[in-house]
Amino acid sequence: MALPFTPLYIDGKWRPSSSGVTFAVCNPGSGKVVGTAASASAEDCVAACTASAQAFKTWEHTPLSVRRDVVLKAADILAGKKDKIIAATIEETASTEEWAWTNFAFAINQLRSIAATTVLLKGETGQSIIPGGQVFVQRRAIGVIFGIVPWNAPVTLAIRAAAIPIICGNTVILRTSEICPRTQAIVVEIFEEAGLPAGVLSCISTSKEDAPARTAEIIANPVIRKINFTGSDIVGAIIAKEAAKYLKPCVLELGGKAPAVVLNDADIPRAARAIASSALLNSGQVCMSTERVIVQKGVSDQLLKDLGQLFRHVEAGEPKSGVSSRIGAMFTKGSVENAINMIKDAVDHGAEVLVGNMESQGTVMQPHLLWKVKPGMRLWERESFAPVVVVNVFDTIEEAVELANNTNYSLAASVWTRDVYKAFDITSKIRACMTNINGPTMHVESSGNVGGLGYVHTAPHKDLCLYSVLVPPSGATGYGTFAIDDWTQPRTVILHPEQEPTYPLVGRTRD
Repeated sequence: MALPFTPLYIDGKWRPSSSGVTFAVCNPGSGKVVGTAASASAEDCVAACTASAQAFKTWEHTPLSVRRDVVLKAADILAGKKDKIIAATIEETASTEEWAWTNFAFAINQLRSIAATTVLLKGETGQSIIPGGQVFVQRRAIGVIFGIVPWNAPVTLAIRAAAIPIICGNTVILRTSEICPRTQAIVVEIFEEAGLPAGVLSCISTSKEDAPARTAEIIANPVIRKINFTGSDIVGAIIAKEAAKYLKPCVLELGGKAPAVVLNDADIPRAARAIASSALLNSGQVCMSTERVIVQKGVSDQLLKDLGQLFRHVEAGEPKSGVSSRIGAMFTKGSVENAINMIKDAVDHGAEVLVGNMESQGTVMQPHLLWKVKPGMRLWERESFAPVVVVNVFDTIEEAVELANNTNYSLAASVWTRDVYKAFDITSKIRACMTNINGPTMHVESSGNVGGLGYVHTAPHKDLCLYSVLVPPSGATGYGTFAIDDWTQPRTVILHPEQEPTYPLVGRTRD
């Protein structure tokens, strides 16, 4: 049987690369080739930009009801492609069936929520400072958007990168992950079947080797007005630097190091289950994964015991259908080695491993639970993107907040307590875009208001900084969101009064 081939989608047509170049797509767990994909040439990128710019001329003025109906129809079509989506996700990303289904199911409601945002695409009106004048502020589309999407939640993140800008009247060029081009091309297929006009959404894939050059070429193209990227802060900085050459804005949704703050009065068994779930789903390869647990001393022993039991129950390996205690492989051997090295570094500086053996088999890494991990250790400072959780104990609320904020990341957090007033007080002090009270850090509403808070300056935690980490304080989660305001521009129209005023230098027409 021939391997599946994923073509490019440009100007409403599926086609191979103009150069004929393809690349192999391999399952991260088995290493087997599971498909091939077209690697876009420079000419293909120009064609996509040209088609998107041409389509924008009409799509921008398409009635909101038409845009809404296309997205709603896309949701219905997606619902009928469950088996195709889940199979592609598992084959390309080594995902478990549970995570693939979660990614699929969330995407359906995600599309319907995006369709509903058309009610927010409205302006304001008011009196001008000129007597008798009126001011109209309209929220209008930006233009051609370049979206670069990751592999770890391939359907939901591709939809987010494309559908929100499109509902606002923009056109989009989507660059798929080289790890899962077939899965993300299905998202484009859904929009095509829903009746999205040619050129409104283009889809290109590139080999890992060609990605830097093609990305730079698209960013440089004059028709590109804004870029969105979801991925690591290291690559995000490269994207931002490239965009800065042309003064083009970006939305960057980057890494996370989500803290879970657990107080003495919390429901410990429930908190432990939520923490373990958010830490281990997809082998911890989610930006909202719980990576740091900050627990009050009075319940630390019980929480560590419960977490230990849960972590030992979850086994990593080749995913088995219907076995929820299994987690799949990580996406590269390099990512596994990085996580193991971070753990070993923490142990060298005083941390203790409660669960895990600091070993791996290929791209498979078992869950790890550590405590006595402190600010200053690399495992505290940097995202592991692995099934790893670190625990630190606090006495006072002030110390808990200080520990939670001692990070360069600002995406998600959780607070566990039965005292709702105390919970709201703590959440107001934690610098995170999204904080769940008595819920997992992995929970996100469909509103699109999730992102980084920009530059974060973190001072070393007093008496806890064991050595200098060569990563400067920065906005490691990025900035901007996928809400309506980020994909539209306010434009002002002033209606001047009928009676002519006196103009400086030239006066006015005499009666």
